[in-house]
Amino acid sequence: MSPTVLINAGPWLTVPPTGYGGIENVIATLIPQLRRRGVRVVLATVGQSSLDVDERIHAFDEPQFAHIAEPYNDVAGVAAAHLQRVVAELRCRSDIDLVHDHMEVLGPSVLTAMGADRPGVLHTLHWDLTKHRAFYGGFGRHEHFYVNGVSASQLRFAPDALRRHSLGHVHLATPLAQDATRRANPAKGKHLVLVARINRRKGQHVAARLAQRCGWELVLAGPIGPFTGPEELVAAPNADRYADVRYWREEVAPYVDGDRVRWIGNVEGVERDHLVATARATLFPVCWDEPGGTAVTESLALGTPVVGYRRGCLPELVEPGTGLLAEYGDETALAQLVDCVDDLDPAQCRATAERRFAPDVMAAAYLELYERCIAGSTAGARPAYA
Repeated sequence: MSPTVLINAGPWLTVPPTGYGGIENVIATLIPQLRRRGVRVVLATVGQSSLDVDERIHAFDEPQFAHIAEPYNDVAGVAAAHLQRVVAELRCRSDIDLVHDHMEVLGPSVLTAMGADRPGVLHTLHWDLTKHRAFYGGFGRHEHFYVNGVSASQLRFAPDALRRHSLGHVHLATPLAQDATRRANPAKGKHLVLVARINRRKGQHVAARLAQRCGWELVLAGPIGPFTGPEELVAAPNADRYADVRYWREEVAPYVDGDRVRWIGNVEGVERDHLVATARATLFPVCWDEPGGTAVTESLALGTPVVGYRRGCLPELVEPGTGLLAEYGDETALAQLVDCVDDLDPAQCRATAERRFAPDVMAAAYLELYERCIAGSTAGARPAYA
């Protein structure tokens, strides 16, 4: 099988992203593995993306993420313009065998509206499926349109109308899991870490509060809305218009003293890897049903066990010996688990990640889904329009 697949990453961030960018990181992990297996990739992204692909199409040269939290009437045209470019590409050529879409709601709404005027579609659900109930709950029976989840727990929240299109789930991978057991493991420090976008769902307020109560050294790493670090946030006018900034200032910042609890902003590359690899544990006091958990797989691949709440995908990802989970909302139990985390073996964390979350494992699973989608979408050749 040597198909041509259009992978739609969206207009928000480059592929690979600079720092934060969960979906874009997944796509950047998947594509090289697909191309090694003979898949020809057309990537719909922004012009500044640097990942090697066979073709690249875009409506915007620069990432549009800075606009994503603006009022709907100001930002709605961004995603629409990007998808307009994707539709134009699909209508003018007949060599694309499959669209692998990663755009929330607008992706499936536009692609299903094309009807038979497109190839088959595999739409990956990266998000909380309790959102957009009117859209997903009323999802019609669309020909040659398939979805996959990123965890089994996520798909349990899918309405029946959406689940009819499901091919199951594929756990997300991280490049850090490739040959993870062959990497030298740095000495552990005293700190705990929470690497995530600053957002109430990620639970930074729980982690910071417990750190002050229990005497932990905690490092918070991640952007707040469009702001990548403390200096950028302080210099921004009207930053409170972003909900994540209000959350930070009202519920997290009161516990951040620069000593026991620090926020270092967005980190990436070697700096991020060292921060996580030397941590006693990565905290996941998630306050929602986390669907995919790429930060979990990254932590394990770096030999750092996970301590968090038993919610969403965490019970699927955290095997015995690689982390400890408390029942949701039980902060006392969560704190007690942190006291036990030094008994877990970093080598077991790395070996589990290598076995379950390496890029070639994810790519093999997606290739199987691609074959099923294409086999179900070959009722006849589509015409190419001038």
